[in-house]
Amino acid sequence: MGIIEVENIRLYAHHGCMAEETKIGSNYRVDVRLEADLDLSSRSDDLQDTVDYVKVHEIVKEEMSIPSKLLEHVVQRIIVRIKTLKGVLKVRVRVAKENPPIEGDVAYVAVAIEESL
Repeated sequence: MGIIEVENIRLYAHHGCMAEETKIGSNYRVDVRLEADLDLSSRSDDLQDTVDYVKVHEIVKEEMSIPSKLLEHVVQRIIVRIKTLKGVLKVRVRVAKENPPIEGDVAYVAVAIEESL
């Protein structure tokens, strides 16, 4: 068992319940943590024997580009797609929205979901 992490993916996206949020957009940060069997790839040195983190990044970018009202919805869409990658046993995705429209000094709000296969 091993862990692959793709952290602090910085994106600009259009999520939120208020019309202004989906129109104007905001800065987001996404973290992905995967558990996978890395025994074969650690010996073979072959990309086909592991979870390709470039593909993980592509999935995050694609799903973040689709507007949603709730971060939970975005996180779940990312998880559903990542779980289809060969070798993934467990995945945790965290999406943080910087400077949310909240009265007060808040750096970000975040939603994280973790699922096993």
